[in-house]
Amino acid sequence: MRYENASIETIAYELPPNVVSSASLEQRLAPVYSAMKLQIGQLAALTGIRERRYWNPGTTMAHGAALAARKAIAKSNLSTDDIGILIYAGVCRDFLEPANACEVAHELKLNSRTQVFDVSNACLGVINGIVQVANAIELGHVRAGMIVSCESARPIVDITIENLQSVRDMDTLRLSLATLTGGSGAIAVIVSHRDLAPKGHKIVGGAMRARPEHHELCRWMYAESGDNARPMQMTTDATAVLEHGVALGRETWEAFLENVGWSVEQVDRTICHQVGAPHRETVLKLMGVPMERDYQTFEYLGNIGTVSLPITAAIAAERGFLEKGHRVAMCGIGSGLNCMMLGVEW
Repeated sequence: MRYENASIETIAYELPPNVVSSASLEQRLAPVYSAMKLQIGQLAALTGIRERRYWNPGTTMAHGAALAARKAIAKSNLSTDDIGILIYAGVCRDFLEPANACEVAHELKLNSRTQVFDVSNACLGVINGIVQVANAIELGHVRAGMIVSCESARPIVDITIENLQSVRDMDTLRLSLATLTGGSGAIAVIVSHRDLAPKGHKIVGGAMRARPEHHELCRWMYAESGDNARPMQMTTDATAVLEHGVALGRETWEAFLENVGWSVEQVDRTICHQVGAPHRETVLKLMGVPMERDYQTFEYLGNIGTVSLPITAAIAAERGFLEKGHRVAMCGIGSGLNCMMLGVEW
């Protein structure tokens, strides 16, 4: 996977207004913790996540994505008429049909020539969307495209806490821990031809690998209950995800370095999917990348699914962590298991 003409022109984001601490979630679980003889503070201690954001009730995913998209267009050198593709890549959706991208395109008043569709691949969706647009640019199909996503953790976390209050057993808590780390937010990424983005960040290339035999380790699904009720549930075998995810990450990392022609020492910065502290330490160690070259946002934003990697890149750039000329490895992983890594010259 190599590119000559595609650049990340702009990344913009929207943060929800409500800050929710890990301690406040655990207070809601106090009777459960008491029954299991656990101390408040386990969530932050085990994951490194102290807080996350929630949208106001009633906020739609399309609206959050459109807020980020308007910021991206305002920051860029482009207009809405330049957007040849719009992809919605979030896990969270307002409806199953039509594509959520349709409502975002409507809010942005994109023209009828714009390709509008969704891409879904767990937490890897935005990276997949970037590759879709970059491929279209290389083929000459479009000159620019935009990938948007909006995630909301509030509904599934509320359902999970209610379930834990009812079940109160250690195995259910173990399988629910990852769900409690979820955060919310929205992003928009504009990818364009390098001629349109003289100050853009060149996409050099990348690699992907998949291990679909592990597709049952993390699932967000409907749980049948009665004839009509279909409550959601999410379960994650975090230990197995880490074990097999690390193996997949190692395989992808080796292919990535070969494809982009970089050595480990030439990677100036890494931006990884934001899972939590143990995952970060393990993955960076296997990659051979010092912690000081990596930027994290999970401590105060949690795991925002598809939004996590691009929002972390945007914040890192704002704070001067990413500088012009840096070789940046964007490392994404999603349930399934799927892994994709992109090399970007910042």
